[in-house]
Amino acid sequence: MFRRTSIYAVLIALLAVISFAVASTAQSATTTVRIMPLGDSITAAPGCWRAILWHDLQTNGYTNTDFVGSVPGNGCNYGYSYDHDNEGHSGYLATNIANQNQLPGWLSAAHPDVVLMHLGTNDVWSHLPTSTILAAYTKLIGQMRASNPHMAILVAQILPMNPSGCSDCSSGVVALDQAVPAWAAGLTTAQSPITVVDQFTGFNDATDTIGDGVHPNDAGFQKMAARWYPALAQVLDNLKPPPPPSTSPSSSPSTTPSTSPSSSPSTGGPGCTAAYQVVSQWAGGFQGGVTVTNTSAAASSAWTVTFTFANGQQITQSWSTALTQSAATVTAHNATYNGSLAPGASTSFGFIASWQTANVQPTVRCTLK
Repeated sequence: MFRRTSIYAVLIALLAVISFAVASTAQSATTTVRIMPLGDSITAAPGCWRAILWHDLQTNGYTNTDFVGSVPGNGCNYGYSYDHDNEGHSGYLATNIANQNQLPGWLSAAHPDVVLMHLGTNDVWSHLPTSTILAAYTKLIGQMRASNPHMAILVAQILPMNPSGCSDCSSGVVALDQAVPAWAAGLTTAQSPITVVDQFTGFNDATDTIGDGVHPNDAGFQKMAARWYPALAQVLDNLKPPPPPSTSPSSSPSTTPSTSPSSSPSTGGPGCTAAYQVVSQWAGGFQGGVTVTNTSAAASSAWTVTFTFANGQQITQSWSTALTQSAATVTAHNATYNGSLAPGASTSFGFIASWQTANVQPTVRCTLK
């Protein structure tokens, strides 16, 4: 009787362990990614790029995301609900946030996995030099990594601005934004990558703001969300666990990255693939993106992507690339900060374009140097 009871006890313990393991695996497969929008009034009040970005994530399958922060920044009415939590603080300077050690408390309360940082507008407006602002950025990055060593960080090249009474604001933004890519390259790590998001290019401080030359209007928020989305989507893709390798004897390794149903097949020269995707589409316009992957055994120093539209599509703005369009043919070169790709590494660029009667996706080709 004692022996049988002992066996039952062992079996019950084993079942408990197995159940815990299964539950843990299921939980890890559906882990929510916590995203903190960090900034000043452009993020907080009302910061409607957050609403648009949230909607874009949900409609494109990124449903395991949670915007976090201590500020309940609601107030955008686009006909859909959105997660309005953020860490945007009107009037705040990056330098003050760093010098007063305000960020660690926000991080410990929100526990983000990803930070979207658009900070520095008020620092430039306060006539602070670029070196001082970058020093504050560096301290904030250190605090993020102290909170989470695996923090994925997206840092914006901030919006252009031209407020009344600040004659040097425009040039101050340009100086800061030009310095950001090299600064980020010096701090990025495989464990905690820094992605630079170009919010400057294509934004007009006269027509895309509420009239003050600083704060975005609806058109400006649309542009901001369109810049954040492809960079954030790539980060979220990288956070997903890789698929298990095929064990079928007849299977051979694929050198083409998987794409969503809205993506065109990847093509390219030796050692390079490029995947085209329609991220979102609306009447008369769409947002597209291309992911370039170095599939060679050597690092690249530059890349070029080409494709030809078949339906008269015209690109009106682009980011993370030096892009030109001649008639139907589009040629995209790397930006100064994303040409170097290690073997197996990827980068992406995006664009906004018009379309009329059809929007057939083109065949994309890429080459490496």
